[in-house]
Amino acid sequence: MKKLHGKNACDGFVWLKLGQIVRCLMFSFVGLCGVDCFAEGKTTVIQNQAVLSNIEDGYLTALGGTVIDSGRIHRLDLVAAESQSGVMAPYRAKVWTYNGKIPGPVIRIQLGDTLEVNLINKLKQPTSIHWHGVRVPNAADGVPGLTQQAVASGAGYIYRFTPKDAGTFWFHPHVKSSEQIEKGLHGVLIVEDPKQPRFSQDLVWILDDWLLDRKGQIVDRFVTRHDLAHDGRWGNFVTINGQQQPSFSVHPGERLRIRLVNVANGRVFAPRFPGLTPKVIAVDGMLVAKPFPLDQLFLAPGNRLDLDLLVPKDYQGKNLELVDEFSRDTLSLARLAVSNVQAVETPDFSSPHADYFPDSEQLHATPVYHDFQLNAERGGYYGITWTIDTEAWPKVTPLKLQHGKFYRLRFSNLSSRLHPMHIHGQFFQVIARREKPVHENYWRDTVLIGPKESVDIGLVPVDKGNWANHCHILEHAEAGMMGVIKVE
Repeated sequence: MKKLHGKNACDGFVWLKLGQIVRCLMFSFVGLCGVDCFAEGKTTVIQNQAVLSNIEDGYLTALGGTVIDSGRIHRLDLVAAESQSGVMAPYRAKVWTYNGKIPGPVIRIQLGDTLEVNLINKLKQPTSIHWHGVRVPNAADGVPGLTQQAVASGAGYIYRFTPKDAGTFWFHPHVKSSEQIEKGLHGVLIVEDPKQPRFSQDLVWILDDWLLDRKGQIVDRFVTRHDLAHDGRWGNFVTINGQQQPSFSVHPGERLRIRLVNVANGRVFAPRFPGLTPKVIAVDGMLVAKPFPLDQLFLAPGNRLDLDLLVPKDYQGKNLELVDEFSRDTLSLARLAVSNVQAVETPDFSSPHADYFPDSEQLHATPVYHDFQLNAERGGYYGITWTIDTEAWPKVTPLKLQHGKFYRLRFSNLSSRLHPMHIHGQFFQVIARREKPVHENYWRDTVLIGPKESVDIGLVPVDKGNWANHCHILEHAEAGMMGVIKVE
């Protein structure tokens, strides 16, 4: 497997093969946006307060509902400790894990349930847990220096919350994330909605890459100048659920829900099933308004995609392959091994979708409230500092927003690197790229921004508190690219 560093790194995407070059030319229009995302023409700034009130009401209707408490409490311990795992056979790599396993736990609860997690830190450095994409009370968000103190070695901390949304989420440290997540500290939280239909199988696929030496050990150098000057740390060994090219048994006729979670430090995936067209039914945990084909999205660090995939009834004995088409060479990720048996009855239901999604047409006439400038400068602790508005964490000025009010925020990438920007505690819509209107019919908590590109998002803050706003290329964030959005 070739490393994607140095001259092979994603510098202007010059290394991509022809198919990817075409994709990069459309980077701002289709590849990262979704269905029907490009529209020509300029718009007029909205001045009518009644129109803004309608926009705000639409967002609050979609995101501000009350979850009925089920009365059930799920309690568990998560022990962060050093362990060993056979990431690259026959070697045993030193890893860091929750409860001794790679990948980490998959926690399943139902909407309305309360989760109580006792983090026990047996590492030699402080840690914490951030519940990525989960709308939690601000004190449970897991960001030391902002919402809590870091959990010291030998200490513990209890996180308790009732998720507001059903969906696919994940959790990971927010202390030295580039090292702790790379070494294996992450897990998945599935919040199930009993009203949604049941699939034949519900599969969780955790996509990751590892930078390993010749003896299968994790290269123990983090936040290097090389990684900072590029798109973070890209590994040379790609896994799903901690295994290289694993195989999963399915029957012909089965209908699968596949939950893809990208936990890599910097690698972006373009997951595809050659010969099949699964539907995307959820992005970043939240159901889409109308399902659409998988071939129109990338999976950046932090992103999740839920797929509705039908195994053809005449595929007995065949293999269905999941590949990655983002990098120079198409990379095999996993296989669905179809049993050579008679086809089973296929579950018959409409693909899950959001019950309500606000009309986005009026958003294109709204003014930009704040333009986040993303860039880098020489110097700082690591030799290169990544900044938002020329400021680097922790010396940042919070952007103050009012609860329940609509804001159009812009991310302007002044650099030649990728930046998947993640906002804690909120969901948003992408409404423009390079100042051209787009129409995404789904929510995000993380959006990939290309080199020299601007992305506008629509946001109505629902949950109050101090929320981190950062690049999810972990090396960029650790070298300063993190700010704060203060919702009052």
